[in-house]
Amino acid sequence: MRIRDIAARVRGRALGAGPLGTDLLVALLVQAAMTMPFVVPRAPELPEATWTSYGLTTLMVLPLVARRRAPVAVLLAVPAAGALYTFTVDGPGQPLPYTGLVAFRTVAELSSPPKRIGIAVLTAAAVLVSVGLGSDDLRELFFSLFVFAAAYAFGRFTVTRRAYLRAVEYRSRQLELTHRIEAEQAAVRERARIAREMHDVLSHAVSLVIVQAEAGPVAVTRALFSGQVGRGPLLQEMFALPDSLVREFGTGKPAAYSAGLSVMRLGGREVRGKTGGRWGYNTAVAATRDLSRTLVYSVNSTDAKGEGMNPTAMNIVVAAFGAPSAG
Repeated sequence: MRIRDIAARVRGRALGAGPLGTDLLVALLVQAAMTMPFVVPRAPELPEATWTSYGLTTLMVLPLVARRRAPVAVLLAVPAAGALYTFTVDGPGQPLPYTGLVAFRTVAELSSPPKRIGIAVLTAAAVLVSVGLGSDDLRELFFSLFVFAAAYAFGRFTVTRRAYLRAVEYRSRQLELTHRIEAEQAAVRERARIAREMHDVLSHAVSLVIVQAEAGPVAVTRALFSGQVGRGPLLQEMFALPDSLVREFGTGKPAAYSAGLSVMRLGGREVRGKTGGRWGYNTAVAATRDLSRTLVYSVNSTDAKGEGMNPTAMNIVVAAFGAPSAG
């Protein structure tokens, strides 16, 4: 297995463990980089690398584990441990201040604007003093300022990228919600359209029954229920009832009205029908779903638009289908 594959697996497991796992992985990588002067061949004039020096490099890396919880404190702890490393054991020098760069980048990412700007100014001053006391080389000064500026920029870039990803995710959720609402509204409009068509179809069918009473009203009703008048989705919508959880307002009874018909339990049978009224008469068509029983009537009435059932019409319905069933 290649080193790159191993690194990818380790990184995936660390990220899966959350922020603490990520910080542990960063600390291990920095520790590996800090260890390089102890494993590469050294010039004879350089001091020998010791386990004491190595232990102090670990002391410099350990604060990185808490870099998210206390970024400023970690940034202050790192140079303190570095000073102990340099002045106590005069350990081998590091090609780059890895721990300082990581801590500085974390401050740029997580600290408030006044705090991170103040830390940036103090860090620049510390770099000037450190290079001035060390080598007084302008190239080293510019390089040190550049790498710390790059760490700061990378920290701010992380914040910007995270905000951008949140905005994209929010926009995606909003678009998904908008599409869902539009789809639901389209479904409602389609149901309303089908209901209007069914109302027109049923009204026309009732008119045919009334006008052509001698021509076979039962045949017209059978044609309506069997799909010869309204086919496919129209026929399905005519018989479809709302979900069983939907109840009638006021009574609490199960919903009994579809887009075109209402349903009643009569004589143990489920009967579907459509009533209509004009001043002077009540009219209805009704049948069982299997058309084993069919009823068409038109009854004179002085209260055609009343809310209650016409007593004469109710007697006809009971004679045809049976008395209303309980429930």
